[in-house]
Amino acid sequence: MEIVIIGTGNTATILGRMLKEAGHHIVQVYGRHAKAASELAYKLATESTNYWSVVSKTADLYIVAVSDIAIEEVIKEVHLPKSTIVHTAASISKMVLKDSAAHYGVFYPFQSLRKETPYLPDVPIIIDASDEETLRSLETLAFSLTDTVVAADDATRIKLHLAAVFCNNFVNHLYTIAEKYCIEEGLEFKLLVPLIKETAMRLDTLSPDQAQTGPAIRMDESTIEKHLELLEKHPSLQKVYKLFTESIQQKSI
Repeated sequence: MEIVIIGTGNTATILGRMLKEAGHHIVQVYGRHAKAASELAYKLATESTNYWSVVSKTADLYIVAVSDIAIEEVIKEVHLPKSTIVHTAASISKMVLKDSAAHYGVFYPFQSLRKETPYLPDVPIIIDASDEETLRSLETLAFSLTDTVVAADDATRIKLHLAAVFCNNFVNHLYTIAEKYCIEEGLEFKLLVPLIKETAMRLDTLSPDQAQTGPAIRMDESTIEKHLELLEKHPSLQKVYKLFTESIQQKSI
């Protein structure tokens, strides 16, 4: 498939690398900043431009891989009456693209992506489309990149994104809190990394509910009180600790 990538950030970079590795032809990279577009195009062995007027208009697919808030601005100049255009956002309706091309949809990589990552992560793809033919085409493309492809409409996709915020963004913030606590208390955060990895790996065989451990689930009030005493000089952490402890205990009742 001949593809134009619109964007130069994390999603554009990782998707571009995945598409190239899968044997698809990246015709062009378009970016608002010439240097960033050129750098990504070099990695993908293609050409770049920061002028929409010289973007190829004959590609099979145009992937708008920019931030959610930038999509509407970026597509203002996009008019592709014979092609398909998709965006990669979780929280934006596919309908935002309805005036941009004959066929439109969503090609959402359901993964936390960083362009600096040396390896290509396992990336489930969530798809949606304006019509059945386009959906089947996107499904074929997605299966060339991953074994996990799910069709989901706008309402379902935003719910998946919300769940992802809890298990990725919020959990990572807890790592940040723990690291800060370790630094302040003269502890080595790296000692926690094997624990973090083991907890995540258990989800291959157990549900999160089954994998829950710790003083809260055991109703170990003595240990909980000791922890809360240690957190007296960290009042914001104490609030977080109490909130999570109560939530875990309510679930276990």
